Amino acid sequence: MKKGLTLIEVLIGIFLLLIISSGVFGSYRLILKVIAQSRSRITATAIANGQIEKIKNLSYESIGINGGFPEGTLEAFATTNQNNAQYTIEQRVDYVIDPIDGVSPPEDDCPNDYKRAEVKVSWSLKPGDKVALITDIAPKNLTQECLISGGIISVSVFDAYGTMVPFPLIEIRDPANDQTLKTATPFEGQHYFSLSTSTYKIVVSKDGYSTERTYGTNEVLTPDKPNPIVLEGKLVENSFSIDKVSTFSVETLSPRGIDYFSDSFLNEDKISEKSNVFINDGKIELATSDDGYLSDGFVVSAEILPTNLVHWDKFYFSDLKPTDTSLKYQIYYASGTDGYFLIPESDLAGNAAGFEASPIDLSGLSIVDYDKLKTKAGFFSGSLDKTPVLYDWQTSWITSQAVSMPNIEFNLQGAKIIGKDSEENFVYKYSTTIITNSVGLKDIQNLEWDLYTFSTTPASNLDLVEIQPSPQPINLLPDTNSPVKLYLEAQNSFLLTLEDSETLEPIFSATATLSNLGLGYSQYQYTNEKGQTYFIPLSQVNYTLEIFAVGYLNTSTVVFVSGDTNKIIKLEQE
Repeated sequence: MKKGLTLIEVLIGIFLLLIISSGVFGSYRLILKVIAQSRSRITATAIANGQIEKIKNLSYESIGINGGFPEGTLEAFATTNQNNAQYTIEQRVDYVIDPIDGVSPPEDDCPNDYKRAEVKVSWSLKPGDKVALITDIAPKNLTQECLISGGIISVSVFDAYGTMVPFPLIEIRDPANDQTLKTATPFEGQHYFSLSTSTYKIVVSKDGYSTERTYGTNEVLTPDKPNPIVLEGKLVENSFSIDKVSTFSVETLSPRGIDYFSDSFLNEDKISEKSNVFINDGKIELATSDDGYLSDGFVVSAEILPTNLVHWDKFYFSDLKPTDTSLKYQIYYASGTDGYFLIPESDLAGNAAGFEASPIDLSGLSIVDYDKLKTKAGFFSGSLDKTPVLYDWQTSWITSQAVSMPNIEFNLQGAKIIGKDSEENFVYKYSTTIITNSVGLKDIQNLEWDLYTFSTTPASNLDLVEIQPSPQPINLLPDTNSPVKLYLEAQNSFLLTLEDSETLEPIFSATATLSNLGLGYSQYQYTNEKGQTYFIPLSQVNYTLEIFAVGYLNTSTVVFVSGDTNKIIKLEQE
């Protein structure tokens, strides 16, 4: 019997062949690429070597850049075609000042000791596709060395602690067009530039470090570090300080928050006492006998002991009271170890008879005398077939636990000064306006070491009431990440809390939009893990509040904002 290949076996064979072929072809392409790159590098090296040999055969006086300093016959840029490819030739010539025999008169009357020529040959835009060769050419005698005119700029680079910075990038630029004329990256952090008589701009930098430079009078009327002027035969000394950059991790916060004790009666975990009531399925009602509902009963909450209490806020409840029934609420306080007692009328008017309308304002209670509370609901019915029903209750208070404030604008200013303006006011090196993101955070990166001051902008209508760490200014050291908390408040603000209407759990990442068309104000924010978001600053007017949360019914309401306004809204599930 003859055996053949099944379709599956043929497909598997083709698949394996494709895998092997793709690997072979990939390796072949890589080999071709390496060969082409190697050929280009060899050609570029040959071109650079040829240019170096040409430079060595020139007279000492003619070794320089046409129109540059030192002046000479070489062109700064040129192109050539070899092996069907174009190569760019970049040439640069500088004087080398050797400090061994001095750097300026009278130590050394001829400081330009020799010339250094650099040839770079590139064949593409990629940074690595380049060959660079350097050669030094010495004058034949002292006469040639002393024929050169111009002066010298000395640049020394230190860090924040006065130590020389190795390999800084020092750039000598033309102040008129900001074109770079000469560069150096000295190992020891100091370099001498031989230059023609003129005015120059110096910029000192390094990857991961701050930047320092000189300034023209067109930038700062009276600069502390002006662009240096090179005079004939003179040495101009300049020192600069750079160091590793740092970061401020800023958080904008309210100086207060809101917290609460709540119970939707899914169980009895938050109840300390009860009598003649029945708790079931998220509600409390009077217990029953053989004849019907009992005439009265009560329930008392567990102890409400806030943390970070600033002052009490409100007591809310949701209930149903059919005719011939009533529900009355009272607030109790702890008196040492003697137990709980009814808060007297002098401190909470209406408490003796009991409250029937929600909410009850508790903000006038002293947190010294009333640092912990309990709430009590009294059930009454004049009919055997009717009962009042309590669905949930909640006691809120203001805390010192701050809430993030999103999209807050503030100023940050360093202490370092670069000069004065026309009115003799200081011009600061760093001064800017910054806005935090939608969760009240902002990383301010690439800051140099300095003393920094945070402040609010006049247009923000905000007051900076506290800052951590304090006091200001804050000393930011090199190569650090410093966390900063800004606590702000305004004359009018709105703190919103969203929670599930059944479980009373906070609703995270809901979208709350607060708007007033007359003021041209519209701001949307997201609730945090506590179901809260903070709108600030606001005017003393009515605002439209629209709420959207996944899995919940959309809600729209009107909020009157005056002073520090708080509102807890319960959302119903779809």
